[in-house]
Amino acid sequence: MKIYTKTGDTGDTGLFGGPRVRKDHARIEAFGTVDELNSHLGLVRTYSLPKDCDALLRRIQCELFDLGAQLATPDSKSERIERRHITALEKAIDLHESGLSPLDCFILPAGTLAAASLHVARTVCRRAERRVVTLASQSHTTIPLSAIEYLNRLGDLLFVLARFTNKDFSVADDQWHPS
Repeated sequence: MKIYTKTGDTGDTGLFGGPRVRKDHARIEAFGTVDELNSHLGLVRTYSLPKDCDALLRRIQCELFDLGAQLATPDSKSERIERRHITALEKAIDLHESGLSPLDCFILPAGTLAAASLHVARTVCRRAERRVVTLASQSHTTIPLSAIEYLNRLGDLLFVLARFTNKDFSVADDQWHPS
């Protein structure tokens, strides 16, 4: 089978088990941004990372595929992202944050290539969260709260992992000082 089908040449695409919608539909924006986030995490994994981070990020990439599939399926009755996934993110945040100094100022997204890329992934994650919130606000759409909670927690984790990565490579947080 060829990769190109030409069915989207007029600006619409098919949902899993559902209708065709415009490519700028809120549902497409939501799962497309989750896919973009997943790609950024794949890029992060090509850099030197602290010992346990690659396995953690790979697991998250698999969960993002599950989330994307859930978002791409209208009227899905199954929640692919559950409370246990959110709890796992919270445990990872607590673990990686425990060795970091408390923040008393804002920091700039900088440091090692991996840490800076984690910050980029964090901002894409926050955009994905906003896109899912937009989709969930549409009256004809049911999006489980767990999808929004997961992305919210993941954004926090990516911030912590960026700081953790810099610390692991002896790079100090780059503090923001108002001009």
